[in-house]
Amino acid sequence: MKDDFVFGIHAVAALLTRSPERIAALQVLEGRADQRMQQVLADAERNGISVERVSRAELDKLEVRHQGVVAQLTHQVEYQEADIETIVRRSANPLLLILDGVTDPHNLGACLRSADAAGVDAVIAPRDRATGLTPVVRKVASGAAEAIPFIQVTNLARTLKTLQEMGVWIVGAAGEADTLIYEQDLSGPIALAMGAEGSGLRRLTREYCDFLVKLPMAGSVSSLNVSVATGICLFEVVRQRRAKVAP
Repeated sequence: MKDDFVFGIHAVAALLTRSPERIAALQVLEGRADQRMQQVLADAERNGISVERVSRAELDKLEVRHQGVVAQLTHQVEYQEADIETIVRRSANPLLLILDGVTDPHNLGACLRSADAAGVDAVIAPRDRATGLTPVVRKVASGAAEAIPFIQVTNLARTLKTLQEMGVWIVGAAGEADTLIYEQDLSGPIALAMGAEGSGLRRLTREYCDFLVKLPMAGSVSSLNVSVATGICLFEVVRQRRAKVAP
């Protein structure tokens, strides 16, 4: 196995619930029979997924925190740059997440999980100098990596321009912005752009943003972890959209 597996009890359980067709087979630690594992086994049986009982030594070869269960995946759905236009057109009010060079797989996994929870239509990231869908990303995402389109593009600036031509506003998060995110109208078609760990948005990405916003920081730290900031910003979009349609 290379990157074609998901590990960890929560990630595998979520995958069984959301996309069982993505699982070719399960490897389960022999002797583990607690309630959570019993549920995983029951879900696998209901979906006709084969289960192999293996030793801890066999699972440990993966050098990951497998928690006694590993799902071997079928082929991964590959989204192409051209799919972005289709995704935008079929949404009544598109919400996209742009991750400009996130390299930490734990951060990407957490961002995908928040994006899925907030109803994001797709997550877009550059192909170079950024992490892709690794097993660690999938585990942290707890099934979101299989549920939400993740599109890696060769030219992020060109993609942003295409989105703008389709009527999507690009809103970038930057600590030096003058506008608080709570003051910005986020109820329309939005692509929220979040920068990399430490360096933030790249210069060219900033130039393509229609608006720059920031979170209020009252403490001594200057910035938040990108996955935490992403969750806060996405759910501000959700809050505004719900407030707009409320009677």
